[in-house]
Amino acid sequence: MLVALGFMMVALFMFLIMSRRATPVVGLIAVPVAFGIAAGAGLGIGDMIVDAVKELAPTAAMLFFAIIFFGIMIDVGLFDPLVKLILRMVGYDPMRLVVGTAVLAMVVSLDGDGSTTFIIVTSALLPLYLKLGVSPVVLTVVAGLANGAMNILPWGGPTARAAASLGVSPSDVFVPMIPSMIAGLAVVLVFAVHLGYLERRRIGSLELTEMTRATEGRVLVGAGAPASASAGAGGGSGDDAEDDEADWFAEGLDPKRSTLRPGLFWFNALLTATLLVVLVVDVLPILVLFMVAAAIALVVNFPQVKEQQEAITRHAPSIVSVVAMVFAAAVLTGVFQGTGMVEAMARWLIDIIPPALGPHMAVIAGVLSLPFTFFMSNDAFYFGVLPVLSEAASTYGIAPEEMARASITGQTFHMQSPLVPAILLLVTLARVPLADHHKKVLWRAAAVSLTMLAIGVLTTAIPL
Repeated sequence: MLVALGFMMVALFMFLIMSRRATPVVGLIAVPVAFGIAAGAGLGIGDMIVDAVKELAPTAAMLFFAIIFFGIMIDVGLFDPLVKLILRMVGYDPMRLVVGTAVLAMVVSLDGDGSTTFIIVTSALLPLYLKLGVSPVVLTVVAGLANGAMNILPWGGPTARAAASLGVSPSDVFVPMIPSMIAGLAVVLVFAVHLGYLERRRIGSLELTEMTRATEGRVLVGAGAPASASAGAGGGSGDDAEDDEADWFAEGLDPKRSTLRPGLFWFNALLTATLLVVLVVDVLPILVLFMVAAAIALVVNFPQVKEQQEAITRHAPSIVSVVAMVFAAAVLTGVFQGTGMVEAMARWLIDIIPPALGPHMAVIAGVLSLPFTFFMSNDAFYFGVLPVLSEAASTYGIAPEEMARASITGQTFHMQSPLVPAILLLVTLARVPLADHHKKVLWRAAAVSLTMLAIGVLTTAIPL
């Protein structure tokens, strides 16, 4: 019964989200509660949800202060030179803009933190997407794919979890998978070129006229545009549309805005660089790092209490939207794990694998990593499901390292899950409905993950 309820819960949740019959927050709360009660959780469902909320609370707090920190850096002008450079490189060609998005996301993803990547990418490029009339969904798709393919880095999380759960070295897991990661990134670039070409054909390549030269200084960064901006920017023609866009960009990143701190540019650059380095070194919890960095940024850039409050309030809409979805996701994960649905579904899938397919258990684990990591946390999969799969595979002579390599190939698909706080942050900042993102990204993410699995097999990193 738990297996049936688990699959039905997943199906109903996806149906409600994809058909836009419920917002992600409502779907993440209402559907699991209903199925948890049906599974016999009773009043115990409260403890399940509270336990899950406790586990996700540090992530929610990290996102809270990460948005504040990078929001401040945007306000004070730290990223203005970067965006001007990007503008010169991509010009006003939609295809080059989309490919540039993929490259920027790949480079920033080297720090191993998806939230940081998405904040920087959307801040730098979303205004230009709106200016050119390129769909923001393309931005979320390309950035999500690029970050997902990079998510197998040893310091990114999944590889470390897989190695720890099976008692092997992270380097033994990752190094043989480098060709797979490169192949995955190549597929991402192919998708970026294709999406960019479609956008170019749809809206055409805009010429750099005197008018666009005059507004270039204002087409910079902004952590999130008002809903009206994404609806109207680039979507119409005539002077009224241009005036509306110019007004929004002037408000979002006016070169003369009062929040600029040119005298503190190098201090802010050093603070941000130090934060990213310490994030990679992993000497302190990410939550603590962002809390301390946000506090320093506020005090130095906005000494007055009123200014500090205004700086936080400017980014409140993004904070509320993201944190609400993170805590709502805790309801789904809490019911999934608390009722035993995850374990029941995993064992059911393992039991139905025919013995004849035993020698192919590594490939099977790679394929299963797509749906399993999409509907459960990495911790649940790597510490709960993977050891069971590896134990079964050991009877066929498949080494734990090989199972670990196969298990991380589904990360590009995993990163699109509504249970991943970073992807919730991405769609929130880009003002893109999660359903629209999923419609364009899921099959592409599956293609990237399966390509990485296939290259792993071809390079013998994963046994067939």
